[in-house]
Amino acid sequence: MKESLGATGLILNESLLWEKGKKGRCGFSFPRRDVEFCPLDDELIGEDPDFPDLSEVDVVRHYTRLAQWNFGVDTGMYPLGSCTMKYSPKINEKQASLPGFTGAHPLLPSGLSQGALKMLFEFEQYLNEITGMHATTLQPAAGAHGELTGMLIIYAFHKKQGAQRSKIIVPDTAHGTNPASVSLCGYRPVPVTSNEQGILSVEAIAEIMDQDTAGIMVTNPNTLGLFEENIQKIAEIVHAKGGLVYCDGANMNAV
Repeated sequence: MKESLGATGLILNESLLWEKGKKGRCGFSFPRRDVEFCPLDDELIGEDPDFPDLSEVDVVRHYTRLAQWNFGVDTGMYPLGSCTMKYSPKINEKQASLPGFTGAHPLLPSGLSQGALKMLFEFEQYLNEITGMHATTLQPAAGAHGELTGMLIIYAFHKKQGAQRSKIIVPDTAHGTNPASVSLCGYRPVPVTSNEQGILSVEAIAEIMDQDTAGIMVTNPNTLGLFEENIQKIAEIVHAKGGLVYCDGANMNAV
């Protein structure tokens, strides 16, 4: 442990590989050449890479030590509520790496993709049942892409209603990419501060929710790892003014 002004922490020191290296130290040997030497043209030769001279055991121990200092769900509790996908069962990763999925080409004919298409269809049905929604899209390829999809749905909803709204409420405990997703859809993000308990208060939402606000983006549990216990009342306030509620998909495991 190391203490400094205002802080106490565990300091782990590991030298850089360049600091460990010594000239002439070699991690492996090439076999003896059994063909005639043929030099490359000068224009094909650049400068040697700035790699240190290390033995194999130097490299293995270096990266093994660094790996042991990493912190994750396998070694301790990870409280951030916005990252609950890290608690996915290990079997999920094994299934996702099956050759039938990893080897499928995007342009593969539908006749040769029925297994994957069946899995996607059934997955949509499971999500519908879990969330109570009537339909699900698997089009988004990542978290921020899912945010953008949600904002586009909100935009399309209000456009069909003939309403032109300009704002989206974004809590300070929501994902940091939320304001960008809001702006990409032409909305203005309206920040709202969480209360002293680290969650949204009903009063704060009621104060800023108006007819010009298209909806709210909620990360629940939020980035402090706290469940937004007022979410039902907050949703009722937003819905009463004609707005929609976007709930971040990263929280499905926690919910």
